[in-house]
Amino acid sequence: MPETARPPLRRVAVLIPTYNERETLPEVVRRLREVVPSADVVVLDDNSPDGTGEVADALAAGDAQVHVLHRAGKEGLGAAYLAGFRWALAEGYDALVEMDADGSHRPEHLPDLLRAAADADVVIGSRWVRGGSVVNWPLHRKALSLGGNLYVKVLLGMPVNDATAGYRLYRADALRAMGLRDVASQGYCFQTDLTWRAVKEGLTVVEVPITFVERELGTSKMSRDIVLESLRLITSWGVRHRARQVSGLVAAAREPRWHSL
Repeated sequence: MPETARPPLRRVAVLIPTYNERETLPEVVRRLREVVPSADVVVLDDNSPDGTGEVADALAAGDAQVHVLHRAGKEGLGAAYLAGFRWALAEGYDALVEMDADGSHRPEHLPDLLRAAADADVVIGSRWVRGGSVVNWPLHRKALSLGGNLYVKVLLGMPVNDATAGYRLYRADALRAMGLRDVASQGYCFQTDLTWRAVKEGLTVVEVPITFVERELGTSKMSRDIVLESLRLITSWGVRHRARQVSGLVAAAREPRWHSL
């Protein structure tokens, strides 16, 4: 995408997927609306049994800039975001932001992401760049995240330090260019999938430092199945990527070389 082809972001939608987040959602929405009053909030609720959907409806009833998409059931993070993308793109938003409902993504960082988007197609709120940090994470959790991101970086040759980060901004045109119809990842690997698509498309991806705060209320959605899905898919993408590189090198080596006398 040409460097001069980035218009101002006039309409921004912050997508917040929820499943059993009735305790944390109201405070996150309150802080978000306070920090960036111009942004709209779109809650993507997967039919939470704890009544999060009803809490979201009450927030929307009191604020015209809060919207709620009720989904039939829990289908994974990727499916929720794809539904939100479709809705927001159809509604004509200029930029779509991903943000967790548990408070781990500070709404106060959103202005930094918006400023960075002036010169970028995708902005990632990164824990693993200078100035970024995590709070209240045990050592094994840090090792898992750092190791996973290093694995992604080496295997895919991707110049991104926090490809698994869930706090990010996409320009609408960038999402359209990336092609989302064949996205198969459903868990947290969804973030790596979209980062990889953006890089392959030649889009400008920028990382800005954030402080990630481990949730204090509710239950983490991270599970062994999510980790295994990420490992399987990333390994598959990496093997194919490296195989294409090797094929290209072999083909180049076989080309005849002509030398002038």
